[in-house]
Amino acid sequence: MAMDDLEQGVQKLRDDGAGEAVIAAFRAAAERLRSGDRGVLREADLEPVGDLPDADALPAAPADVAGLLDRTVVLKLNGGLGTSMGMTRAKSLLEVKDGLSFLEISVRQVLGLRARHAAGGAGPRLPLVLMNSFATRADSLAALAGHHGLSADLPADIVQSRVPKLLDDGSLAPVSWPADPELEWAPPGHGDLYPALASSGMLATLIERGYRWAFVSNADNLGAVLDPRILAWFAAQEIPFLMEVADRTAADRKGGHLARRAGGGGLVLREVAQTDPGDLDAFQDIARHRFFNTNTIWLDLAALAARLERDGFLDLPMIVNHKTVDPADPRSPKVVQLESAMGAAIDAFEGAQALRVPRSRFIPVKTTDDLLVLRSDAYELADDARVVLAPERGGVAPLVRLDPEHYRLVADFEQRFPAGPPSLAACDALSVSGDVRFGRGVVVRGSVTLDRDAGAPGTIPNGTVLEG
Repeated sequence: MAMDDLEQGVQKLRDDGAGEAVIAAFRAAAERLRSGDRGVLREADLEPVGDLPDADALPAAPADVAGLLDRTVVLKLNGGLGTSMGMTRAKSLLEVKDGLSFLEISVRQVLGLRARHAAGGAGPRLPLVLMNSFATRADSLAALAGHHGLSADLPADIVQSRVPKLLDDGSLAPVSWPADPELEWAPPGHGDLYPALASSGMLATLIERGYRWAFVSNADNLGAVLDPRILAWFAAQEIPFLMEVADRTAADRKGGHLARRAGGGGLVLREVAQTDPGDLDAFQDIARHRFFNTNTIWLDLAALAARLERDGFLDLPMIVNHKTVDPADPRSPKVVQLESAMGAAIDAFEGAQALRVPRSRFIPVKTTDDLLVLRSDAYELADDARVVLAPERGGVAPLVRLDPEHYRLVADFEQRFPAGPPSLAACDALSVSGDVRFGRGVVVRGSVTLDRDAGAPGTIPNGTVLEG
């Protein structure tokens, strides 16, 4: 990549109004790419992680934990549109449980924490702040307009950056696409959290107003609720960065896993896009690499500010994605998109740690399969707005597989469950192949397979009990 090509990308960012931390992170990644680095973390350079501190073994939160909560901000990553499910607005606005959206449940969780830790007067500040994208900002802020004081003494959000797509032709110059200039830009991944905090001025504001810690999670993970016990332990141990990880199962083989740099080095996050093809078997070996990243972190804001003051940016491991400038047109120019993962900062802070948490703190909705389970009676909305498995589930969620041809898009999904989800409280597994419509009050027990090609009905009548 000739220097003038790199500077074209930098200038394009400057013209777009990007902050210096964003520009520095982009420049560092582009320079690594130019030097031949492809962001690969090789198995030979890594070691598996053994035992970790366990959240279930932490001591109870101290009586004065409200003081810690008052200095903590809850930050939800809210940049996704849910395009894989056919959505065109913020995914967090999708109805997910008891008529409430992801965002509304998150609001209730934060307000509930404030109320439970109020001591004869106003509770801790504990603001809820969103990290929006340009596409999610307007709708999300409008949805929160009725909740006065939700972000306390802070702005309601920060906005995710965008970076130029680079030509994948050897030059790596920023791509030009006059047919739709917006397609010239790509999101830089949720690793953009750190430069966005700095460039927006939010980090300086947080420090100035006495905030010390941030609890950060995906807006679509309703299991990620601030736990005062973890906060108290995190603060007492003076940990600069903490990643919540959970035990990997076969369902997590493709997700990012925790590892350690060989020779007793620090912790590192490896995503599948950073894995050499020859290392894929080792990457997916859940017995060797036991823990996956839940994408929930705890961050010492003072440590982040000191690091940015020293270096200007966090030099995170990059993720290189090869695509076309127009994702819908395979004939459009091939481009490189440079991204980074928020959890990759575990490799950037000396003393960073990981904490093993129960699976109940990881309840994401990535597909309509997940959405059906969460909307059903297999989960309950507790009084404190936590989403928990029904007692009869024994701690295990049912496994649902819906035919993507008919259920992948939310609009198609809704048409096939017009009266709401079936009862899944006693369901082990539900697999649906073909176009099947569910009536009101349908109950699924045990393991059930519906296959239209094998004679399953096109409509399941009201009140039907499906078993076996």
